[in-house]
This record gives sequence, C-alpha cells and structure tokens, in this order.
Amino acid sequence: MAGRPRGVDDAVILRAAVEVIGRVGPAGLTLAAVAGEVGLAPATLVQRFGSKRGLLVALAARSVQDPEALHERARTGHASALGALTAFAVGSMSDMSTPERYANHLAFLCLDLTDPELHEHALAVHRATGRVIETLLAEAVSASELRPGTDTGALARTVVAIIAGAGLAWALDREGTLPERLRREIDAVLAPHISEGEPWGN
Repeated sequence: MAGRPRGVDDAVILRAAVEVIGRVGPAGLTLAAVAGEVGLAPATLVQRFGSKRGLLVALAARSVQDPEALHERARTGHASALGALTAFAVGSMSDMSTPERYANHLAFLCLDLTDPELHEHALAVHRATGRVIETLLAEAVSASELRPGTDTGALARTVVAIIAGAGLAWALDREGTLPERLRREIDAVLAPHISEGEPWGN
C-alpha cells in the first residue's frame, strides 16, 4: 500500500479545514476529518497543530492578511474601484454558498467572539477588510465614480455592516444567491453617492 503524503503544505490543510467547517461547523470539526480531506494521518496534524483548537487558531491566524495584498488582489482585473469593491465583498463570502454553510461559518465566528486568542485574529481581519474597502472608496472618489466630499470612512463602515447583514438576511429568507444579494445591497448603499453620469461596473 502506498504511503500517505507527508509534504502537504499547511495552507492546503487549513483550506481543507475551511471546507470541513462549511460542511459540519466547528463543533463537528475533527483532526481526523481534516486529515482525511488531504490524505494525511490524523497523527500528522497532531504533530503540526497540537490539537483541534491549535488548528482553529492556525486557521484564524492564516486569515489575517496584509491589507495592501488584499487591495492588490481586489483590484486585479477591475478598472473600476467600485467594481473591485463589489467583487471583493463577494469573494470574502465565497465559502458561504448555501444557508447551511453560512450557519456553520457563523458558528466559527461565535467562537471568535468568546475566545480571546481567536478574537484577536478575527478583529485583525475585520480591520483589514475595512481598510481595503475604505481605500477602494477613496479611489472611487478620485476617479469621479463617487461624488467629491464623500465621507469614505463612514461609508466604509456602512459597507462592512451591509456585507455582514446581507449574509444573515439571505441565510434567513433564502431569496436568490448570496452574491446576488451582496451586489444588490452594496449597489443600494452606494447609490446616493454615485457621481451623476458616471456609471460603473466590474
């Protein structure tokens, strides 16, 4: 029998953990389930992460990315700053393709809110997301996509809240897809600030 692969990168393992959380939630997550996703022995994950909690902390830490890198990724392929913003919002929720998966990832957020170490990482992700959105809004003002004088800081905080709220509303009423809901709600919150005669898109 062929031996199990040993050289699996941590990023692959953590991506598998995200997939397992989406299916069964953090309560149902086990090292054995994640190991099975990537073809490793559970003992290998114990050696790398120490425990299930160690894996969750590593996953939370991996989620914290440099805002500049996030901004660069958001702008790739998008001439419009507002188009990049919408794509960034949709991409940030891409693991929540069904209400059930949304609920399971929401359960992970509940852990973030009660565990100090997990909360530290979740707060860093939240702040990085807000900075990227504010940067894109400022670029939209400079490009005359948004009206001069738009308070990009306040608008960024509203957009962050809209993204979170749109996900919860969609998981409850289940109308359409989550990307459709996000695009519609972001369009609505930006509409009063759009410069006249300046249509925007992806």
